[in-house]
Amino acid sequence: MYDFPIIDAHLHVWDTNEFRYPWLDDIPQLNTPYLLDDYKRATQSFNIEQMVFVQCEAEFDQYLKETKWITKLSKGNPGISGIVSWAPLEKGENSRQELEILASNPLVKGIRRIIQYENDLDFCIQPDFIRGVQILEDFNFSFDICISHIHFKNTLRLVEQCPGVNFILDHIGKPDIKDQVLHPWMEDIKKLAEFPNVYCKMSGLVTEADHQNWHKEDLQPFFDHVIDCFGFDRLVFGGDWPVVGLASPFQGWVETLLSLLNGVSEFEKQKLFYRNAQVFYKL
Repeated sequence: MYDFPIIDAHLHVWDTNEFRYPWLDDIPQLNTPYLLDDYKRATQSFNIEQMVFVQCEAEFDQYLKETKWITKLSKGNPGISGIVSWAPLEKGENSRQELEILASNPLVKGIRRIIQYENDLDFCIQPDFIRGVQILEDFNFSFDICISHIHFKNTLRLVEQCPGVNFILDHIGKPDIKDQVLHPWMEDIKKLAEFPNVYCKMSGLVTEADHQNWHKEDLQPFFDHVIDCFGFDRLVFGGDWPVVGLASPFQGWVETLLSLLNGVSEFEKQKLFYRNAQVFYKL
């Protein structure tokens, strides 16, 4: 049993019997219900004090239903301390009414509108989308950035135009760890980290590596660079369960991360695993 407290800032749970998740059609291992009891079993070796649920890319017209479902689950599971919901930010000013509905729920801390899945590389720099992100500041909402390496250029342009919004980069920007492609990811991460309103989730590393044959050494240069760029004040731990299970059990991911953190002070570990999530998501 690992007794140090953890805030898991990137939790998914989904119920394929109640919601439709198109992206799961091609991933049979994940295309089944993954519920809170399953998560508790997967994390039983750790002291998970709080969790932040991150939207699971259900059909867009189900996003309010998804948020209400998680809110209901939280009544019997007070560890669920925050929700990052979907929202149609591409509507620009016309997204305000739907953000007002979400803002009436104190559990909703931020929005994730996945950029990675958009076919148009310019999606995130369309004026209406930028305006939708800017409006988040009015509701004290953050924005989770979910991209792959090809979206960095335009993501930087988005962040530049939204100085009043706090951003957090999911899964360290999904670099190609499997093939050890460090450039231009390293340069892009450095540029993104120069914005003081951007944090980064230490999550998703194993799922960007070779699922069957990854080693800690494969993760090391990517881990080191993120530490160099963001420091320990703007890094947040994410379990990314159950997606992490494609490459490792939850426990294996945390143990690997602890191994990578060998030699780091306890206070810095506490920031990564706990304090920074509290600050960023206002838990």
